[in-house]
Amino acid sequence: MKQTSIYNYPMALLAILVVVMASCDKKDYALPTAKDKLQNDAIKRSLGPNIVNDTIEFVYAMGILPSKGKLVSAEVEASIEGAAGTFLEHRSYYTNTSGVDVGVQIGDPSVTVKEKTTVTFTRDTSAAALRYTYIVPEAARGKTVSFTFTARSSNGETATYKLGPYNVSKMDMKRLLTVVNGGNAYISIEDMAVYNDAGAAANANKIDLVYLYRTYTTSTFTHALVAPAADAQYLPDITLPAGVNRNTKIQRVFSLQDYDLAFSAVGVYIDDRDFQELDISNAPNFAINLKAEAGIWVETADKKYRAYVYVNSINNNAKSAVISMKRYAL
Repeated sequence: MKQTSIYNYPMALLAILVVVMASCDKKDYALPTAKDKLQNDAIKRSLGPNIVNDTIEFVYAMGILPSKGKLVSAEVEASIEGAAGTFLEHRSYYTNTSGVDVGVQIGDPSVTVKEKTTVTFTRDTSAAALRYTYIVPEAARGKTVSFTFTARSSNGETATYKLGPYNVSKMDMKRLLTVVNGGNAYISIEDMAVYNDAGAAANANKIDLVYLYRTYTTSTFTHALVAPAADAQYLPDITLPAGVNRNTKIQRVFSLQDYDLAFSAVGVYIDDRDFQELDISNAPNFAINLKAEAGIWVETADKKYRAYVYVNSINNNAKSAVISMKRYAL
């Protein structure tokens, strides 16, 4: 067998170092040469699940050398027609030295026809960054949606950029409902609404939760969300409207600040999968002593819906609370 001398390794290492050092020679920096064609790029700004009636937001940037021409139009085509309110900004934004976004009008307000939203430039512009807001339509629920961005310049060039596909959630969201002890105290997950006594009686088969506020010297009760069928000790001095009797599963949680519901700088996103994997079959039917930023997982008695109800704020003096919810149809 051929043997390799150990004295050959330093020589080999030295050779490698020479090559490496040679490759690290300092080179003068040179500004990259701008491409002489119409350029474009796009990013998705919004995070978290894409929810029906909520927004998906993008920024579309485009530019061309002034010597080659100017921008004529920008267009976005969605694979599923957006809901009313979908638009492409007709102002190009930049961030000033104070960190404030400043918009400069570059054209007419956008026009949306079916899946296409277009801005026509009216100002001599060779570069722009336009924001696009897509209102997620009911037609996209549980599907995917994609977007094609297109820029056109005065010299006849066209540039396109595709983003997606993005999943659209099956769940719904409702924010900032005020519940009041003895007033709008009845919560329907199916309707994502709160009712007073008369409303609850008219929608008795949809009432899943009762809000109440109590204070005792012997125990801590305060703000509570309770199933109508819960033991009377959890519904003290409550006379339920006729027919309100559902037995809802309720699991109290803390420190689950869903970003969409909590409007917080920090948080997490609850998505469809959380509801799909949720198991609260052994949960009780009441949650008492709720605080602001607490929440409850809910499963309706008919097992048609699961929901997460978040407590945005509480008011001891008014005996009320503000809640928001995400709901998933099983």
